[in-house]
Amino acid sequence: MQMNLGHDEAMAAIDAIHGELVRRRLAAVIAVADADGELVGLLRLDTAPASSIAVACNKACTAARLRRPSRVLGDSLRARDADIGWYGDPRFTGWSGGVPVIVGGTVVGAVAVSGLSEDEDVELASLGVAAATAGATP
Repeated sequence: MQMNLGHDEAMAAIDAIHGELVRRRLAAVIAVADADGELVGLLRLDTAPASSIAVACNKACTAARLRRPSRVLGDSLRARDADIGWYGDPRFTGWSGGVPVIVGGTVVGAVAVSGLSEDEDVELASLGVAAATAGATP
């Protein structure tokens, strides 16, 4: 049986990121996916761009399905001057901000943030991963 992030873990990640965004007076979209890359939770702060909704979902999907940060795909494609279409999945993206959630060596989902700089997206997504895995048993 495959381990997956559930509602409680998704809400923990979303709440942690949301709190930090409010503290910083920023707006973004937060997406949490299960191990299959399917959406478990989503939050768009009021002034976050609508275009960031699909991007956040795709970052989470990419990180979960490929079992690595979404940025790794982008770096790999740029290094080979390759096209992302080669993967055959229009949901895959190489933008930073999707981070896999790993419990006991197994990817159980991913957290993604979109709407800020790539570094901020990664930082906040990582905060969400830490919140989602707090208390997890391997």
